[in-house]
Amino acid sequence: MNAFQPSHLPQPTPTHKQQVIPRPKRHLRQRSYKVMAVEVTAKVIVNVAISTAAISALVKLVPYNLSHQGKLREVSTEVKQLEKRVSKLQDELNRNFDPRQAKRVMQQQTYRFEPNQRPVILTNQYGQQIDLSESSP
Repeated sequence: MNAFQPSHLPQPTPTHKQQVIPRPKRHLRQRSYKVMAVEVTAKVIVNVAISTAAISALVKLVPYNLSHQGKLREVSTEVKQLEKRVSKLQDELNRNFDPRQAKRVMQQQTYRFEPNQRPVILTNQYGQQIDLSESSP
């Protein structure tokens, strides 16, 4: 019942009466190679199209990015300059409203002196006068 059968059976050789029928497997293999070739070709074409679109987008975006970086640098330098100006104005505001420096600020802005102060005028050896009263302390 469950006897072993030989693995290699002799194949009958075709005779003139029998026609050789091509195996359908060979035909399917050849067809599958063609389908695979078409698939691979389609994938390559799609990848080339995507790559072309990406490269063209980069070509357009790089100059745009560079111009915006230049504008950003300009704005950042202006911001730094304005920060310096704001800090200077804030220091001046604090100085103007400081009660301990009120007399000094008043003297600088009005050029008036207290009655016990006298303006000092120096002359150099060439006869030119140097007025120290206008210089800020």
